[in-house]
Amino acid sequence: MRKLLAAALCLAATATGCGATVEPSRDAKSSAVTLTNCGRKVTYDKVPERVVTNDVGITELMFALGLEDRMAGFAMPDDKGDLSNVPWKDGYDKVKWLSKDQLTKENVLDARADLVFAGWNYGFREDSGFTPDALKKLGIPSYILTESCRNGRTKSSRGIMPPLDALYADLTNLGKLFGVEKRAAALIDDFRKQIADVRAKAPDGAERPSVFLYDSGQDTPFTSGRYAAPEQIITEAGGVNVMHDVADSWTTVGWESVVKRDPDVIVICDYGDASAEQKKNFLLSYAPLRGVAAVKHRRIFVVDYADLVESPRNPSAIARLGAYLRTVPGKR
Repeated sequence: MRKLLAAALCLAATATGCGATVEPSRDAKSSAVTLTNCGRKVTYDKVPERVVTNDVGITELMFALGLEDRMAGFAMPDDKGDLSNVPWKDGYDKVKWLSKDQLTKENVLDARADLVFAGWNYGFREDSGFTPDALKKLGIPSYILTESCRNGRTKSSRGIMPPLDALYADLTNLGKLFGVEKRAAALIDDFRKQIADVRAKAPDGAERPSVFLYDSGQDTPFTSGRYAAPEQIITEAGGVNVMHDVADSWTTVGWESVVKRDPDVIVICDYGDASAEQKKNFLLSYAPLRGVAAVKHRRIFVVDYADLVESPRNPSAIARLGAYLRTVPGKR
């Protein structure tokens, strides 16, 4: 499966590590660049040369654009899957793994970072004081992952646009910031084509199976509302996210809402202390779910964490989930 992932992503003419020729990034002495990030205009005085990233999806956005030479390191737990066969293995080999937890002010300063690329709940967090405002006081600019932008619905709600639009927005912004606009545009164009191919094969209307994304949690499940990447991954693959009405990105719901919506398929997010097999066994044995169609028919599909957060792996995840969903009858 990972070979298929690598092959699909290497179709992007601008992807690095696949024998492609790419344009050089902008010289660090070029003029300032102003971007719109999370609805705000942000000006960067120079092209960053020592970027520090948090988590796998954010890190691989940099790698997909061939920007590992602009990176000083990344932070990422080691429970995010096997990295030895991903298309960006060279990037992981070249860039320093700063922490197997999250970024802190200390490791950012130690890395002499001149930009922190992270997101709310993807590194940025109020409880520890690791925020864009706190970094600004240290003289370190930041860029916030668009999937994680706060939106004002509640103090913690995230997501300001459809998830794939967030992916394209970040690739476009990073392309402009680092002077690799053509590379970013080519990636976006290739991703759109890959997704359009899957969409063309997807069933219509009532034939579309309903899907519940299970991340973790036993007392209450952690899942995806309509502003996290799984929403569009499920939709473009030919399914319907049963939590589409939840106006948030990654969030907690009640099991009663899962039972009421009776999903045809459950997609497991594979990461963390509990293995995918342990999560599956829990779902199949949890009494309140006994009557749910996905459990009755054992329709459970496993996808890696890195496929389900905003990342350059999203198009491949859509293709693989789409192939599975086409084997599943929708509700009649």
